[in-house]
Amino acid sequence: SRCTVDDRVTRVAWLNRSTILYAGNDKWSIDNRVVILSNTKTQYSIKIHNVDVYDEGPYTCSVQTDNHPKTSRVHLIVQVPPQIVNISSDITVNEGSSVTLMCLAFGRPEPTVTWRHLSGKGQGFVSEDEYLEITGITREQSGEYECSAVNDVAVPDVRKVKVTVNYPPYISNAKNTGASVGQKGILQCEASAVPVAEFQWFKEDTRLANGLEGVRIESKGRLSTLTFFNVSEKDYGNYTCVATNKLGNTNASIILYGPGAVHDGGNVASRVVAGLCLWATLLTRLLLDF
Repeated sequence: SRCTVDDRVTRVAWLNRSTILYAGNDKWSIDNRVVILSNTKTQYSIKIHNVDVYDEGPYTCSVQTDNHPKTSRVHLIVQVPPQIVNISSDITVNEGSSVTLMCLAFGRPEPTVTWRHLSGKGQGFVSEDEYLEITGITREQSGEYECSAVNDVAVPDVRKVKVTVNYPPYISNAKNTGASVGQKGILQCEASAVPVAEFQWFKEDTRLANGLEGVRIESKGRLSTLTFFNVSEKDYGNYTCVATNKLGNTNASIILYGPGAVHDGGNVASRVVAGLCLWATLLTRLLLDF
C-alpha cells in the first residue's frame, strides 16, 4: 500500500483497523510478512508478503501536517482461486437406490459448483449445486461424475467421482445355430450384468462340464460360448444358458440343429419356400387323380 506525502508531513503511520503496523520507520506489528518499502519525502508505503484471507479489510495511512492530522484509507480485497476441499468417494450401489454426491469448494469470490455426468451419450450438466441427488438410479446413470468449482480468479478446480451401478443379468444375444454332423458347432450366449455374470450351460436338466464329451465352455466378460468339436446326432437339441450374479439370474433357450431342420430361429424365407413346395406336391397329386 502506498501513501503520498510532501515536505509538510511531520509524522506518518500505517494502521490495520485500530492496530498500528508501522509508525515512521518503527515496526509495531509482530507479523514478519509486513515490511516497509519506502519512507521518503514523497511516499510512505508498506508491503504484505503471502497475503491470505485474514489480511482483508481496511488499512489507514495517517499523516500529520502542521499539527493537522489527515488519513487516507484503502480497503484490501483478497481473492482466492477456487479449491474443492471435500468430495464424495467413488461409490457402488444397486440399481434403484438413491445416491447423494457432495462437492464442497472454497474461494473468494465464492465459487460456483456444478456437477455433470461424463457418459458416452454426451456430457450434460445434471446439477448446479454442491449436492447432486439421484433418486432411483438406473444402469444408464453409472459412470464418472465431474464436479467443477469456478470463480473469476483462476482456472476451475475439477474432480471426479465414479459411480458403479449393480444390476442383475439380462441376456442380450442368444441365437439358434445350425451345424452338420462331423463339423464344429458353436452356441453363443451374451449377457450384460454388473458385477459380470457367471455362466452355466445345461442340456435339459443336465449341467454341461468343460472338456466332457467333446465340448468346451469358454466364458469371458459378457460372452460365453459352448463349442462342439465334432457334432453328432445326439448333440442336436435344446440347450439352456444361465447367467448369474449376486443380484439374480436369467436364462435363455438355444437350439443346435442340423441342416434342413425347422426351428424357431430359422430363416422365414426358407420356410415360405418349403411351404410352397408342399402345396405344389399336393396340387400335382390332385391333378393326377383326375
